[in-house]
Amino acid sequence: MISHNQQCIALISFHGDPAIEIGKEEAGGQNVYVRNVGEALAKLGWQVDMFTRRIHSQQPEIVQHHPNCRTIRLQAGNLEFIPRDRLFSKLPEFVEGILNFAQKNNLSYQLIHSNYWLSGWTGMQLKKYFHCPQVHTYHSLGAVKYATVNDIPDIASKRLEIEKQLLETVDRIVATSPQEKAHMRQLVSLEGNIDIIPCGTDIRRFGAINREVARQTLGIHQNRKLVLYVGRFDQRKGIETLVRAVHASASYGQGNLQVIIGGGSRPGESDGIERDRIEKIVQELGMEDIVTFPGRLSQEILPTYYAAADVCVVPSHYEPFGLVAIEAMASGTPVIASDVGGLQYTVIPEETGLLAPPQDVTAFAHAIDRILTNPDWSQKLGMAAKKRVQTKFSWDGVAQQLSYLYQQLVASQVKTPVLMAQAS
Repeated sequence: MISHNQQCIALISFHGDPAIEIGKEEAGGQNVYVRNVGEALAKLGWQVDMFTRRIHSQQPEIVQHHPNCRTIRLQAGNLEFIPRDRLFSKLPEFVEGILNFAQKNNLSYQLIHSNYWLSGWTGMQLKKYFHCPQVHTYHSLGAVKYATVNDIPDIASKRLEIEKQLLETVDRIVATSPQEKAHMRQLVSLEGNIDIIPCGTDIRRFGAINREVARQTLGIHQNRKLVLYVGRFDQRKGIETLVRAVHASASYGQGNLQVIIGGGSRPGESDGIERDRIEKIVQELGMEDIVTFPGRLSQEILPTYYAAADVCVVPSHYEPFGLVAIEAMASGTPVIASDVGGLQYTVIPEETGLLAPPQDVTAFAHAIDRILTNPDWSQKLGMAAKKRVQTKFSWDGVAQQLSYLYQQLVASQVKTPVLMAQAS
């Protein structure tokens, strides 16, 4: 039950359902971010409503995560999965759904925090009704994304226009790394207010299991050299670079190497084409004996995979932040990542892992060999990585920074909301 004196915030995550199982279509870092931020803010006393799009009739409309935190699913268009590049036309119905929900439940929101550009447009419409501040997190920038892909979607110009409008007009942008902030200034606009608050991870869950136990649980021999990838199947994630780098490494062919490529949807779903392409490359290189595809890794088993690995590779063409990197680091596992975006912030070269130029097979192969052939140094990297995450990237710490920002914005706002919570 919501207290009438309680401050309510709306976290908007239109295409990224905070309550969905991570690894499903369109379920990745944004979903993890919104869910964990919402739950951590609720523990600090905020009432958090996380609004997302409902995609099938079997989904419950409301999922209660915490007494003060819930996911609210609203219909916008047909009840079906629709790729994010084709969702813009569904936003007006989504806005109407949020307003109807607030009216029906006598709710007013003191702050809106939107995530990704589609939610950002939603938030800009909602703040006209609630007369409240809007905070926005991009999660990815169109200007960066479109520079790395060949097929530019029809919605690209609209996305770039809205992302510029968001930076120049919302009350505060939250960048998750200094590198992301620099990209905003270089590629989007010199106007607008930007704070840097990183993403986080659950430091109590990751790192709670040691390598020996993790390997026993997964049936992996203790003497194996294990290279791990976790994430969606998407060409921009650079999985091909990883596969070819392992094949080119000096460690390949020594008889004790294993590669696990974890994540992805079920066959036939949207990332199945990329998984099929990667599996074909593995077959062409004759690597079937050492590469396994366990599929989607549940949040319960994921820490065990990180703990079991000698190294986690994040070969993305671009990452605004890179949650996988800090999850692995929290587990005491060194990371080899692309020298791009937020990965330059999370991974400290030669201290918590290594960075390599994106899509550079030779550089990734060399980095893999350096870590796999130096176990004492690898252990030192892993210990430093775990310490870095514990001090800088806990969800509780992230939520405290966001809460302080929210309090500042709410306090400075002249609040005259159209929809007011009625006293009982």
